[in-house]
Amino acid sequence: MKLRILGCSGGIGGRHLRTTSMLLDNDVLIDAGTGVSDLSLTELSMIDHVFVTHSHLDHVTSIPFMVDTVGGMRDRPLTVHALPATIDAMRNHLFNWTIWPDFTQIPTPESPLLKFVPIEVGDVIELGGRRIVALPANHVVPAVGYYVDSGKSSLVFTGDTTTNDALWRVVNRIANLKYIIIETAFCNREKQLAVISKHFCPSMLAEELSKLERTAEIFITHLKPGEIELTMQEIEEDAGQYRPRMLQNNQVFEL
Repeated sequence: MKLRILGCSGGIGGRHLRTTSMLLDNDVLIDAGTGVSDLSLTELSMIDHVFVTHSHLDHVTSIPFMVDTVGGMRDRPLTVHALPATIDAMRNHLFNWTIWPDFTQIPTPESPLLKFVPIEVGDVIELGGRRIVALPANHVVPAVGYYVDSGKSSLVFTGDTTTNDALWRVVNRIANLKYIIIETAFCNREKQLAVISKHFCPSMLAEELSKLERTAEIFITHLKPGEIELTMQEIEEDAGQYRPRMLQNNQVFEL
């Protein structure tokens, strides 16, 4: 099992800044930010499932374009897995015929190009020998993280979150944990903004990582453009004992 990073930035600008999106093998997306747009038509047409962490635009923006672009090339709907509140947000504010057509009704309600499947925290979805588990997250809108388990090893993606004891209770029970991808959206001087928006800054990240009771390689995602070097320097100063590294576009994790 392979997880390829398509986007891991907190913004856009230039070739290397793409918002959150990860491709699991060839057929599953975890979030669908702007990084999805770098896939070819053939690659897009092979995606059967999207697991969405939450409704914010930087995590869902490519779903409408993907369905519109390759929906007609496929013989089954694209299945989007998300919390009920996230599905409601996408129905009401995105696939509402005003912002974008409702592809759950096209070409017919009986045979649509898009299908929503609600999930809850703790749900385990089995797809071809892969386990995808919804993790608790603490954000300004209802949100989840995910972990993917190949049987040999697991990768945790926190999604957008802030201080979250419930997450670590689950993570610390994952016996085959290998990787953690965790966000840090702001530098320390913007800690108050991080608190209000329910993200991390480096000092908060260090406090959170102290709750980790297992050994894992840690990667930082969702860094804000213009503050990347400063934030990573502060992460090194505040959380250096955990050896976190910056996540990179096109990085591949073998599980």
